[in-house]
Amino acid sequence: MNKDIFLTNNLSNKKEKFVPLDKENIGMYVCGPTVYDNPHIGNARPLVIFDILYKVLKSKYGDDKINYIRNITDVDDKIIKSAKEKNVSISELTNNVIKDFNDDCNYLNLDNPTQQPKATDHIDLMIEMISSLIEKDFAYESNNHVYFEVSKFEDYGKLSNKKLEDLIAGSRVEVSENKKKSEDFVLWKPSTDDEPYWDSPWGKGRPGWHLECSAMSKKYLGEVFDIHGGGIDLIFPHHENEIAQSRCANDTKVFANYWIHNAFITMSNEKMAKSTGNILKIKDFKDNVDGQVLKLALMSAHYKQPLDWNEKLLEDCKNTIDKWYEVYLPSNDKIVLDEDILSPLYDDLNTPGYIAKLHQLYDKALKGGNEEKSLFTLACNFIGILNKTKEEWIEFKKKKSSINEGDILKMIALRNKAREDKNYKEADIIRDKLLDKGVLIEDKDGKTIWKFK
Repeated sequence: MNKDIFLTNNLSNKKEKFVPLDKENIGMYVCGPTVYDNPHIGNARPLVIFDILYKVLKSKYGDDKINYIRNITDVDDKIIKSAKEKNVSISELTNNVIKDFNDDCNYLNLDNPTQQPKATDHIDLMIEMISSLIEKDFAYESNNHVYFEVSKFEDYGKLSNKKLEDLIAGSRVEVSENKKKSEDFVLWKPSTDDEPYWDSPWGKGRPGWHLECSAMSKKYLGEVFDIHGGGIDLIFPHHENEIAQSRCANDTKVFANYWIHNAFITMSNEKMAKSTGNILKIKDFKDNVDGQVLKLALMSAHYKQPLDWNEKLLEDCKNTIDKWYEVYLPSNDKIVLDEDILSPLYDDLNTPGYIAKLHQLYDKALKGGNEEKSLFTLACNFIGILNKTKEEWIEFKKKKSSINEGDILKMIALRNKAREDKNYKEADIIRDKLLDKGVLIEDKDGKTIWKFK
């Protein structure tokens, strides 16, 4: 069976069949981190979602046919501000955050993108693009700034499906006396003496944030490519501005054919954001939560829907993976995933549907033999789950427990003695103490069995 991939394209606001420009060379660009601080789990959601899409595309077209670019923004006002607050150099800050970001990606067991370019390595390309926009009368210089003149691009707002005046009214637009109109956005701006700068025809300065992605996507994917992705908060102004400046600079009718955006993660139904302090950083989970648990939690809702974060969600996912390891069996070369198993992911990256499929495969594996167990494990591996051996999983749970095996057995013996003496209150106290230390006990067939939580 040869199934098609369907994706919700925000450019048309419809679910569409994915038809690549060239199935031998498929291009996907996803906006990566601005490295002023460690990523939080809201930042992790697009990382996981587009990793799944990357896996699906490779499965369909071949590993070497997908060119996946995820950039790093390492020059930005937020970076300058953060470096000053931390009293470190910009290079020290960005290098440390990039290292932590890559560690977080490994923790979540993400496939490496084809390229992970840094903005600061491509300033010359940005200057070239600005010069082209000025030459074509889509941009203007004003007091050492360069602005894109939005009114000259008639399709502005098409991605957001809103009129320009509505977009402006609903957003924070930079006010500046240097602009012709308030909606015009910056392509180049001057730097002060204590800020990073590059020489340009418009003086010493640095590029605008939106321009960076236009320059890097063009270099690695060309003037027109297949998929552009990111969080829903990037639709306006970032992606609208990318489209405007790229199409005008490149004289194209299209920038990217498919625009895919994931919804927010919320806490108590409020958007998770560093600006509000309403965040949980990925690194904060590493000591107590296995990466695959966090990953499963991030896939538990469809990417188009908000995901409300809570401890119960994380605990449920941990218990699910704990259960799945009961039938863990490394796959062999004879076992393959057919498109029927992957069909939920082919249908607009329906990760909840795929998780439901995994539960079905688990039930079959529980009742079946090695072939069923291997198939189930392979299906989990496809999305980066059950990527550790059963022994490694148990060892991780053991490490985060605050009690060793000898003491566990002593406490169980004390509990059994209390039960024999019908001192059930004391038995319950011991059970609860074990639970607090990360140990679950169960009385079964006259014996007490235990496992790390």
